[in-house]
Amino acid sequence: MTVMDRERVATRWRGLAVTVRDLPLAALVAVAPLVPSLQNQGTQLGDVPHRPVDALAVAAVALQSAPLGVRRRLPAVCLALVSLGFAVDQVRGYHSVASIALPIALVSTAAHLDRFRRTTALLASAAYVPLAVALDRSGAREQVSGYLTFYLVLAAAWCVGVWVRQSRTAEAEHRAHAAESARAAERTRIAHELHDVVTHHVTAMVVQAEAARYRTADPAALDETLTAVTDTGRRAITDLRHLLDVLDPGHDAVRDADSRAPAVGDIAGLVEQTRRAGQPVELAEEGDPPASAGSAEATAYRVVQEALTNALKHAHGRPTTVHVQHSDEAITVEVRTDGAGDRSPAAPGGGRGLAGLRRRVDVLGGELSAGGQPGGAFVVRARIPAGTPS
Repeated sequence: MTVMDRERVATRWRGLAVTVRDLPLAALVAVAPLVPSLQNQGTQLGDVPHRPVDALAVAAVALQSAPLGVRRRLPAVCLALVSLGFAVDQVRGYHSVASIALPIALVSTAAHLDRFRRTTALLASAAYVPLAVALDRSGAREQVSGYLTFYLVLAAAWCVGVWVRQSRTAEAEHRAHAAESARAAERTRIAHELHDVVTHHVTAMVVQAEAARYRTADPAALDETLTAVTDTGRRAITDLRHLLDVLDPGHDAVRDADSRAPAVGDIAGLVEQTRRAGQPVELAEEGDPPASAGSAEATAYRVVQEALTNALKHAHGRPTTVHVQHSDEAITVEVRTDGAGDRSPAAPGGGRGLAGLRRRVDVLGGELSAGGQPGGAFVVRARIPAGTPS
């Protein structure tokens, strides 16, 4: 049987009702006393003489085995019936191997009983006293230490069930925490994507609209500026639609946001859009993007986008250069704006966009720095390892 076949069988088995899954164990305990080598091999508390199998012995086996079929659905009922069958088995001296059902019932009750677990444990402990008295009156010459030892064995079985329950609860809490962390990370990622898309395009549109009011005397220049505003708006709508498509679980589009984001090859278009907003930008690219750059391409694009957005907002009209270098190991980006100084919010510790980018670059194992230079320029640098899966 292949691994896939085993997984398929396991999945079908887990899909069955819990009672159906517990029945095989009940049947195994019921037929165990019929095996010749297992006869008279059950628990013997005291030295009550063995009795031959009779109708009451069969009833005792049934009381100990059948309730195991509901050990997870009705654990308290299972424990009560199994305990009764065990008492009959010991007092009558049948000593059936079906007595193994008692520790199983104790483990199951401690693990699966949702309410009154302490009360059930106290009642089970109290019921042990009448059993010891009944055995003593039946002629069992068991020492107190023997009864105490067996009680400790049963208590250990209960403790195993408690440990199983605590482990299952801890695992469920861990899964819930992991799911919540994943949701929070996804919300953060979406917020960063919205910030990158909306801030850049809206900033460009505001700058272009401001420039338009100074070109009213030149209809051709005014028309060019308004066309740039329109193109920027359309681009913003397209990018937002792509992002919303990713958020729509019923959409057939590509699910990965980075796969819908522009790649490094589109930096030229980004630079051209910034130029049309009135920012003098020069672009220099070295090397060819590696085929396996993956998320590094999208992150590099976002770094350039955020840096140009800050240049538009805080150093409008200042010469800006974008330098992108590709290698097999990494993508290196440098955006320099002359005369921006320390006025840009992209300085370390400020600016939501850059803070998000820094986390994004860190996740990929890269480095990002931003700050004013002695000559009065503001420089954003990033080194992003290539080959990171999208």
